[in-house]
Amino acid sequence: MQAETHTSPKKIIFSGIQPSGVLTLGNYIGALRNFKLLEDAYDCIYCVVDMHAITVKQNAAELRARCLSLAAMYLAVGLDPKKSLIFCQSHVSAHAELAWILNCVTYMGELSRMTQFKEKSAKHHDNINAGLFTYPVLMAADILLYQTDLVPVGADQKQHLEITRDIAQRFNSQYGQSFVVPEAYIGKVGSRVMSLQEPTRKMSKSDPEDTYISLLDSPEVVRRKVKRAVTDSDASIRFDAEEKPGVSNLLSIISVLMDEPLESVTDSLQGEGYGGLKTRAADAIIETLAPIQAEYARIIADKATLQGILDEGAQAAARRANRTLDKVKRKVGFAPHGKA
Repeated sequence: MQAETHTSPKKIIFSGIQPSGVLTLGNYIGALRNFKLLEDAYDCIYCVVDMHAITVKQNAAELRARCLSLAAMYLAVGLDPKKSLIFCQSHVSAHAELAWILNCVTYMGELSRMTQFKEKSAKHHDNINAGLFTYPVLMAADILLYQTDLVPVGADQKQHLEITRDIAQRFNSQYGQSFVVPEAYIGKVGSRVMSLQEPTRKMSKSDPEDTYISLLDSPEVVRRKVKRAVTDSDASIRFDAEEKPGVSNLLSIISVLMDEPLESVTDSLQGEGYGGLKTRAADAIIETLAPIQAEYARIIADKATLQGILDEGAQAAARRANRTLDKVKRKVGFAPHGKA
């Protein structure tokens, strides 16, 4: 069987970030920076996935504020709402409707094997809810609603994309061609930024504050965190992710942010010592974040305009999503109804 196709002149990319915690330098290098780079070549859909966020207990007022903050950051890194769809997941009801239908073609065994479910269940053992278990089905609905061709994923998200592909193929087989079966889009550079304190682990906003750089950290805070970053006792500056993960992490950050080959960055730091390495890394981060922070401050101060962008994005997203949802409803046998 052939997969569903669409008529968009550009391939469709979908990605979403949860409005939980702060955005880190790792989020910028691994995702947000690339979002902007993809915007002209692809039909891009960028979602604030607030429905996913409530699988963990949230303070309602804080969650609302973080949704707006994340949307503002999407715009602050340069995304153009005239080129990319930007909206909140909960504003498009088709996400929840399709998730229910897809739940009915997804197997318990598949979901119980998901690594993220096991990890979050261990971390939130007092709140192992059904939403946490079926989280991958909602993610599949997010992606499949828009007939997505490509999904930017890191190594820790490949399992979720695989189950999305399995669900799409199973639905297509049972009910006829309905969904594009998406592929992974993996950026060429900068996909992993490591913790400043545990450089063998990915930088994560859920870890202690000194382990990550927030996109809203002041220059003083950036310098303090980088100065405290774990290196080693060898004192030589070279890239070796296995033997020198801390040094290699700082070199990678400089290379990506300054758009310089890793070899030239390494060569230029010979004889500088780890103090020089950390100063260069902090300078690169501060130089990158300064214009983003200034633009973020401008956007978040005008919440009416920001809300208008989200409302327009949700309306456009709903039109696209409902085309897929209506087709799926017909395929599974739901009775037609007139719309008000």
